[in-house]
Parts: sequence; structure tokens; C-alpha cells
Amino acid sequence: MNNYYKDNKDEFIEKTINCDMSFQYNFFQKYLDNNAKTILDIGFGSGRDSLYFSNKYELYSIDPLKEFCEYGKSLGLKNVYCMKVQDMDYIDMFDGIWACASLLHVPSNELVEVLNKCYIALKENGVMYCSFKYGEYEGERNGRFFIDLNEEAFRKYILKTKFKILEICITEDVRPDRNEKWLNAVIKK
Repeated sequence: MNNYYKDNKDEFIEKTINCDMSFQYNFFQKYLDNNAKTILDIGFGSGRDSLYFSNKYELYSIDPLKEFCEYGKSLGLKNVYCMKVQDMDYIDMFDGIWACASLLHVPSNELVEVLNKCYIALKENGVMYCSFKYGEYEGERNGRFFIDLNEEAFRKYILKTKFKILEICITEDVRPDRNEKWLNAVIKK
């Protein structure tokens, strides 16, 4: 998968950096505690969401692709770390976690473990936003691995963790050239 993003980095950034994510930001932030200070952006890619959250919170951004990490630093992002979500070992560190279109690249047999790592990384009562392409599919599509989830499948994964689901909603793709639906969820520690 890293080869896809490495080979298509500039095109990916161009197609995602200016997308209007205001609905998703509000969907997440309405559940954040008013005193929230720290946010983790998992799989930050183009840096769009990290730039948004860095204006209001102490932000940590992780991505497995070195090129995205270098690009994020060139945008002025601080606390940028080149790592896979499977390798993170944060404990009680974040008020919120933002995982927009990133956990959809985690294989189903690793998803519960990754969600548990996110749970551990959150402070008590912390919240996490995550999104997946809507559907029922697992496998390679256009050079990348995906797991698409519907509400029922998402709930099955969450039941294997200590997270509580606060809200799920289905949205249209924010990219104008895409006709896809997305599952958006906010879960709480």
C-alpha cells in the first residue's frame, strides 16, 4: 500500500488537501470535552486535517509514509511521526483521536488490536472519530488494501473493545469526482 501513496503522493495531496471536511470536523468536535487539549491524527496524508486541528489543539500526527511525514513537516506541522498505527504505544495521552479514512487500510484480523491501541492512547472519556468506505468488502482495490464497513460490521468490531459508540452517520464523499458513501463514527473511552 505504501507504494501506491508513494507513487501517487502529489496527486493524492492535490485531490484531498482542499476538501470541505467541516461536517466531519463538527461531528467529531461536538463530542470533544470543552477542555480538550491534545489530538492524534492517524494517517494524516495530505495534512489537511492536521492543519485544521493544529490551530486549536496540541496535535500529534502519524503516518507510515516517509514522504507524507516530510510533507507534513514542510507545512509547519509539529509532532510528526513516521509510524504505522499498529506500532503506536501511546498511553492516556490524547483527548481525541482523528482517524479519517485511515483505519480502512487495516486488515480485519488487526482492526480490534488497533482499536484497542487507540483506546489505551486516549485519556479517560476521550473520543475518537473514524471513517470507512461504506459497504461490505475486504481486499485490494486499485493498488491499495481496503476494509469497507457498514453499521452492523462496525458494531461487531466495537463490541470486541471497551469503546462505546456515541454516533454513526453515513455521508457522501467530499471529493467532487467520487460517488461513494462513507461510514463516520464517534466512539468514546
